[in-house]
Amino acid sequence: MSVNHLKNIIEIKNVSFSYGEVLVLKDISLSIHQGDYLGIIGPNGSGKSTMLKLMLGLLKPTSGEIKLFGQNIADFRDWNKLGYVPQKAINFDSLFPVTVYEVVEMGRYNKKRIWRGLKKSDHEIIEKSLRQVEMWDLKDRLIGDLSSGQQQRVFIARALSSEPEVIFLDEPTVGVDMKAQENFYALLKKLNQELGLTLILISHDLEVVSNEATEVACVNQNLVYHSDPKDCMKVNYLQQLYGADANFVIHHHQ
Repeated sequence: MSVNHLKNIIEIKNVSFSYGEVLVLKDISLSIHQGDYLGIIGPNGSGKSTMLKLMLGLLKPTSGEIKLFGQNIADFRDWNKLGYVPQKAINFDSLFPVTVYEVVEMGRYNKKRIWRGLKKSDHEIIEKSLRQVEMWDLKDRLIGDLSSGQQQRVFIARALSSEPEVIFLDEPTVGVDMKAQENFYALLKKLNQELGLTLILISHDLEVVSNEATEVACVNQNLVYHSDPKDCMKVNYLQQLYGADANFVIHHHQ
């Protein structure tokens, strides 16, 4: 599925955010289109995760406006359109006796009142979500018995089970080995290109973002750059983002 540049599904206009007296984001404006794969990069403490939480409605901007699917975020109610895989989603009690299937099942309860239970159609969606991330065969395994890469696939499936149009991912490969990272990014490309999901990814991996994303937002309190990922890799933009004294080592995922 190609990007529809005529359809903005998220609009950020002149947004600033402060924690008390500490300014985190200043006058950010950008639009995210249907089918985009947006990579958000920047140094530690640059406001990347804060920006993502603002789009999810988890924080309220100090000033400015955010729209989701054409609605002001304060009036938006169709939250099932948004899927979220938080930073290090695998930070949970690995000894908790819950199966892969039960983890993904939780994504369906976001759309229903718990006491109503799930229908056959819900279980079909859960199976479909697990198959999309190639984890159906491990549905009965305890989540704590899986590798970190497999666990991340399960949390992607949980997000998919709510049938979102957008999935937000906050540094999803932290603590995941290199081979699992490669497989994970291949999965994201499939979700974006074959299923048409809009993806918003926070990452420190400049090479991945430049190769995989359709657009990149470079954030360091201000929006330094927002457009083609290849152009962002030019040294002048990276120096604006990370500082003139920064050294850049570009590595390639095989």
